Amino acid sequence: MTLQGWVSFNKHAAGFAYLASRRLAVPNNYKHVCLFSQSAANMAEEAKKLAAYAAVDNHIQARQLILQHGLTLSDLDRHPELDVAIDGADEVDKDLTLIKGGGGCLTQEKIVAGCAKHFVVIADYRKDSKALGQQWKKGVPVEVIPMAHVPVSRTIAKRFGGEANLRMAVSKAGPVVTDNSNFILDWKFEHAQNWKEVNTAIKMIPGVVETGLFVGMAERAYFGMEDGSVQVRDPAVN
Repeated sequence: MTLQGWVSFNKHAAGFAYLASRRLAVPNNYKHVCLFSQSAANMAEEAKKLAAYAAVDNHIQARQLILQHGLTLSDLDRHPELDVAIDGADEVDKDLTLIKGGGGCLTQEKIVAGCAKHFVVIADYRKDSKALGQQWKKGVPVEVIPMAHVPVSRTIAKRFGGEANLRMAVSKAGPVVTDNSNFILDWKFEHAQNWKEVNTAIKMIPGVVETGLFVGMAERAYFGMEDGSVQVRDPAVN
């Protein structure tokens, strides 16, 4: 039996590297530690760690497997089917629809999630929303071919309202360029949408590579709360 999993390591989620190096050193009562004396930023970081620990405990069943297999780095060429993918999100709504891509890696993250038998989300309490846009105000990222960013932006605004702005870099001149050498539009929508239909429609616009809408992909979300507890959310049963 082999353990195949992928967990992103970025500013939005506690990562596999952190979990692998620190998991065994966490006290048994860690999840009960009071966080009220810490700053708001530290509280959020600790909350994300708690959610990550809970997700790994519940979805990577045997700690011995982690030690035995050493979490060897791999890729989808060698392991195109993953047992579990654990990742963060910019926002999670009541139906486990996600906005991802605030860090610019939406396409690669969606590919990984789509290759996994189980996709689990970890986040802190600030990412928990009843509806998308309630907490995350930067819009839905849309990765586009550079030459198409103007027509795609105009088409999205015309068909779905709001505005889709080219994401500009902060530490250098010009737009943000993804790992796939593309641009990112941030679509600031005006009202709630049928996200499944909108996601499909945007992806059909010529020049669109992928969207940051993850619809019907996550099977569970773990939220690290301010008081040190972890809340678990499953998709609503229709």
